[in-house]
Amino acid sequence: MKKYILTLLALSLVPAMHAEKNFAQRLGWKASDVVVILHVDDVGMSHSSNLGAIETVEKGVATSWAVMMPCPWVPEIARYLKDHPQVDSGLHLTLTAEWALYRWSPLAGKPKVPGLVDSEGCLWQNVPKVAAHATPDEIEAEIRAQIDRAETLGLPMTHLDSHMGTLFARADYFERFAKVGIEKGIPILAMSEKGVYGLRENGDGIDKLRPWIKKIWNGGLPVLDDLHTGSYGWKPEEKTEKFLALLKELKPGLTEILFHASIPTEDFPLITSSSESRRADMKALTDPAVKKLIQERGIILTTWKELKERRKNAEPMD
Repeated sequence: MKKYILTLLALSLVPAMHAEKNFAQRLGWKASDVVVILHVDDVGMSHSSNLGAIETVEKGVATSWAVMMPCPWVPEIARYLKDHPQVDSGLHLTLTAEWALYRWSPLAGKPKVPGLVDSEGCLWQNVPKVAAHATPDEIEAEIRAQIDRAETLGLPMTHLDSHMGTLFARADYFERFAKVGIEKGIPILAMSEKGVYGLRENGDGIDKLRPWIKKIWNGGLPVLDDLHTGSYGWKPEEKTEKFLALLKELKPGLTEILFHASIPTEDFPLITSSSESRRADMKALTDPAVKKLIQERGIILTTWKELKERRKNAEPMD
């Protein structure tokens, strides 16, 4: 009887012993580790965006940001990065120009990417318009043009992600995104199909990239376990409270949490109605209570730069 019980116990442990590793574990962290990238989008979009991003990295808990290369305030952030090369800075690949009065055009130029251009000569204002008009070749051409400008300005590129998620709108767009990232050895935004927040907030996009996850990993690039994009919809007065609640509920694995931190200048409300929401992001990322909770929970903050280095020592996926 005793032998029978021991056998049952051993069999019950088999699934746990052979449980598939998450991507944090594949990158060398422990199974119990909660690992987080606190990321700021839309850097270079405006002076206000630059001020907010700098504040959250220098005085807050933000660990990474991404720059919108077609936008007017990129030279300011390029100058900052020359003096602060340690900042984890990627490219927020930009294929839309969503605001009514403050707009930008594709860096590849209208003759080369006509499907990316609207009647004003600017990028389309929303993702469905891009998906309806732009070919994969045009998408790839604009990705390469934005990388080229970053190289010309001497900007670091620790990773590539997608403004408004345009590169997740069509499978053939994502294929070009992954192709360029693997070719150049630059990590791209890609996450497991098992992520709780990713599935809840961006399930359609994750379905499109599912066949690519193994290819991306075996192409030498890291992959996230989860992605949280919901902070944009939080009410400004609730941002810090909801951020704290999110940090408390995070499960083990590698998660990126997106923000749009800004310090609005006088003209910023003329650009976007999200001015106060973005100010609230900045306040949440610099709140002492947030830093205290991260320390108390033992949350490990990381960067895309670290992910790339850890991936070099990781095993391929079978």
